[in-house]
Amino acid sequence: MLTREQMAQRVARELRDGYYVNLGIGIPTLVANYVPDGVDVMLQSENGLLGMGAFPSEAELDADMINAGKQTVTARHGAAIFDSAQSFAMIRGGHVDLTVLGALEVDVSGNIASWMIPGKMVKGMGGAMDLVAGAENIIVMMTHASKSGESKLLNACTLPLTGAGCIRRVLTDLAYLEIEGGAFILRERAPGVSVEEIRAKTAGRLVVPDRVPEMHFA
Repeated sequence: MLTREQMAQRVARELRDGYYVNLGIGIPTLVANYVPDGVDVMLQSENGLLGMGAFPSEAELDADMINAGKQTVTARHGAAIFDSAQSFAMIRGGHVDLTVLGALEVDVSGNIASWMIPGKMVKGMGGAMDLVAGAENIIVMMTHASKSGESKLLNACTLPLTGAGCIRRVLTDLAYLEIEGGAFILRERAPGVSVEEIRAKTAGRLVVPDRVPEMHFA
């Protein structure tokens, strides 16, 4: 399985020069630490920071500089700080080139459920509904299965939806998949993970091309 850091490294390869990128709470925030050399992106946080840098060292730590998940962050040269209303205007206006966020479930129709499990404490949906509605380029990062071993990649989401028909790419701890034609297309697999294991842990319709390369990490 991929570690959280390896998942972040793999998603960072999808960053393109000049992108404005929103990183959701949880594993997606780690992507900020792996922006490829020579790629200039502006990371956006919905609490009002455009130009997030990597997580701070002890010497750089500023308790007032936080992301939407209340983690301390740094600001890169050229960063801008503004109120959350302006931040959401940027998101809702379609000015974010890539959104990376977590999920509880994703299905073969590109639906995403990410904010509520009935019967458990709900902290609220945050900005996820705005992010999936305002962005055309979205990558979901999540574990392939729940802690109880149930697949999170389904034929149809069972939890309340955050967005409908908006997801095209999913990176899990086992694989990188694309959603096309009502199916998950297996594009890459984690080092040492077999196609059979991925198939066994994917509840939704899965299409396996003739060649599925392993991911490689430095």
